[in-house]
Amino acid sequence: MRMMVSVFVLAAGLAPAFGQRPVLKLDMRSRVEAFKGSGAWQEVRVRGSLPVRETALLICDMWDHHWCSGAERRVSMLAPKLAALVDRARSAGILIIHAPSDTLQFYADHPARRRMPAFAGTVTPAPLELTDPKLPIDDKEGGCDTGEKAARPWPWTRQHAAIHVAAEDAISDKGVEVYGLLRERGIKNLLITGVHTNMCVLNRTFAIKQMTRWGIRCVLVRDMTDAMYDPHKAPFVTHEQGTELVVQHIEKYWAPTVLSGELIRALVVAGAPKKR
Repeated sequence: MRMMVSVFVLAAGLAPAFGQRPVLKLDMRSRVEAFKGSGAWQEVRVRGSLPVRETALLICDMWDHHWCSGAERRVSMLAPKLAALVDRARSAGILIIHAPSDTLQFYADHPARRRMPAFAGTVTPAPLELTDPKLPIDDKEGGCDTGEKAARPWPWTRQHAAIHVAAEDAISDKGVEVYGLLRERGIKNLLITGVHTNMCVLNRTFAIKQMTRWGIRCVLVRDMTDAMYDPHKAPFVTHEQGTELVVQHIEKYWAPTVLSGELIRALVVAGAPKKR
């Protein structure tokens, strides 16, 4: 009898956990200008909770090749690290969206692509009116730090092969399709990864600015990105410092950021299942 009571109490104690949806609890970084117009921005930490079922991860323009050899080299170094994060997030139940612009023909027969045209006619909400301040770096000439000039035809043909595309994922380079898929699945939060921070990551129709204007809550994974910045241009800092300046710009005006290590820890704490 005592054993039966003990079992009942134990079961009762565990009961609230049954049916509980996993949540990612993240320490996100943002910036505030306490005294408006002062130009004095302070780094702040924001504790956020993102339900796994309401969160997707998007990979922006991680191509196989690039017209700038410096950019291609950094993408090749980033791709395996990003691939590990993508696999972990997918196994946790997070929707993975691959967005390698201009390469959709390569994926025409892939199930992750075939489902997306159905969302092409999605009606989007009236965009939020948000300011768009000037970037802190000079990228007018393309931002290549190894001397090449942008020239068509573009050399990219697909997403970097190190990043696996699963059948349950999605592939699109169209903002309306991505938004339609998110809305259909009740997804409100979008983790953004990929390149380049000052260009495609901000300005593509599926990326931070547009998705934010449509009411999707974006979070940039700041160590899973890179900028197109030439240190010979203003503000004449290292490439890494130029990327950090763009990240801080995003934190001021568009979205908070998080480190991939913090995201992985949040997946573990949330009790995410192991990779299948």
